[in-house]
Amino acid sequence: MKESGNTILVTGGGSGIGRALAQRWHDAGNQVIVTGRRRDMLEETIRGRHDMVLRELDIDEPDAIEIACGEITASFPDLNVLVNNAGIYSAENPRRKRDLKDAESMIVTNVLGPIRLTNALIDHLAARKDAAILNISSGTAFVPYPASPTYSATKAAIHSYTAAIRPLLKGRVEVIEIVPPQVQTELTPGQSEDPNSMPLAEFADEVMALLHGTSPSPAEVCVERVRMFRNAEREGRFDDVLDMMVQYTPGV
Repeated sequence: MKESGNTILVTGGGSGIGRALAQRWHDAGNQVIVTGRRRDMLEETIRGRHDMVLRELDIDEPDAIEIACGEITASFPDLNVLVNNAGIYSAENPRRKRDLKDAESMIVTNVLGPIRLTNALIDHLAARKDAAILNISSGTAFVPYPASPTYSATKAAIHSYTAAIRPLLKGRVEVIEIVPPQVQTELTPGQSEDPNSMPLAEFADEVMALLHGTSPSPAEVCVERVRMFRNAEREGRFDDVLDMMVQYTPGV
């Protein structure tokens, strides 16, 4: 992925990782479109930034995705990068029967949303020079967090989906996975103040350095703090890291 001169669509751009990366790409000389459900948050992301624009979009709605992608490609025909960042998290307790509404919502938002967006834009992207799809997964794709098994499963699905489409799109669309550790965002209550979480600015800076520091771009962008999760299985440490995750699971 080239560092500047792109037209980039970032989902979930109203806060957290999406906002931080969108602003850094804009600073680097890219046209950036941010989408999300809350207009007020999107307006905060783009405030004071010339030519950075917003579009309200609920990625849980298939029809809304098709309409928004049609409008965006018509307004920004040079769109060449899709960043599937939007996602939700809910804690779970699968030790007893429960309402699965939150689990089902995570699957729709975290898995079907990126798949539907990719499907809606793939023909457009494949016809553009320097096209790329960036999918945001998680360290929990590689070692699950027992406090939210469904969230972990959705991120494992995104990892698998990304790896599967990469060879199919080779030579037409670059496919990159960004693998965050736990970052200081409001994905969960209080996480933005958690000293054990990676500072958001530090994470975004390291991602940019890794993503744009080599040519071609890496297939996976893994900051140093996520490598203990990403490499756990290949290094024979999966059970030990999972045991560590269990210690942070409420009620265990």
